[in-house]
Amino acid sequence: MVEPESTVKPVRRTARGEATRVRILLAAVDLMTVKGVAATTLDDVRAASSTSKSQLYHHYPDKDALVQDVVEYQAEQVLSGQGEQLRRLNSIRGLERWRDAIIQRNALRNGAHGCRLGSLASELADQNERARSALAGHFETWRDLIADGLRRMRDSGKLRPDADPERLAIGLMGALQGGYLLAQTEHDVTPMRIALDMAIDHIRGYQP
Repeated sequence: MVEPESTVKPVRRTARGEATRVRILLAAVDLMTVKGVAATTLDDVRAASSTSKSQLYHHYPDKDALVQDVVEYQAEQVLSGQGEQLRRLNSIRGLERWRDAIIQRNALRNGAHGCRLGSLASELADQNERARSALAGHFETWRDLIADGLRRMRDSGKLRPDADPERLAIGLMGALQGGYLLAQTEHDVTPMRIALDMAIDHIRGYQP
């Protein structure tokens, strides 16, 4: 039996409409980064993006829809930068360069605001199941990028055969996220550096 073709036409945005949507989204990203998701209202976003109510609700009928796009935007920003460096990871020195790049970026804000994805997760994990699920997937992608690099190190003989890339990646991610939190509360990246150094030292212990 042949299924009838769907009569639902895909939504097409004009260039002007897409520019408006992006302006709304970027305003929401900035506000939610600084104020938090819960404290950011649609009226705040409308004012910050200089859009009318009809424009805002045309693109985002409710706050949940906007939050989902904020999650995806932040994930793209984090993972595109992480992916570029982690896909080349194949040595302890590479891990140290990755650590240095993260700390340098975080130091520009004295640790303020923490991790883009971690901050969203802390607010949304118990409040928004759809956002929690999306964030879990993005963290898994991030963790897998690290694990793949560690696996390359193991397979090339730079780590012993008993090194477990998945477990080591989880430990390194835990140090990273804990480091973000400590740096945020102290407005100092020193605790972040210490946490990452200890995690990398543990991985270094698997060198033959």
